[in-house]
Amino acid sequence: MTQRVFGITGWKNSGKTTLTERLVSELTRRGWKISTVKHAHHEFDIDREGADSFRHRQAGASEVAIVSSRRWALMHELRGAEQEPPLAAVLSRLAPCDLVLVEGYKREGHAKIETRRVTAKDRAPLSADDNSIVAVAADHPAAGEQVPVFDIDAVSEIADFIEKYTGLHANPGDPGDPVQ
Repeated sequence: MTQRVFGITGWKNSGKTTLTERLVSELTRRGWKISTVKHAHHEFDIDREGADSFRHRQAGASEVAIVSSRRWALMHELRGAEQEPPLAAVLSRLAPCDLVLVEGYKREGHAKIETRRVTAKDRAPLSADDNSIVAVAADHPAAGEQVPVFDIDAVSEIADFIEKYTGLHANPGDPGDPVQ
């Protein structure tokens, strides 16, 4: 089965994380197994100073896996010797699921919904120059759009759209042919 991927993109403070979180909740409530990929444009750390895993990385380990009975994480250090991996490389490392929601990755070619908020850092529409944006979710009118426009809080309607667009069937776990 082909991996289903759908993105949430937009400018800083446009509501990407909130919409992604709400879609994960809605789609998992519907019975789908959802994974997410979050792109960060800045240095980030999921580890805390002083932790054993932090100490392993500081000592020079290129990968550190943290494993417990509840979860596991794998951190890979680029250390300037490698470029940021492309989205396809990250997706290839994920376990099978019904749908991967990708937050960010404005310049990748997967289907996306663009988030817009009046309070966003930049309000210039991305959809005019990006044909991979297949819908818009906004907290204000978005006149003149050539794609469906949703209220950013209409999570159920947006989830319906994503299910239809990606080819998810009404019965979770039932394989289907995703739209590419």
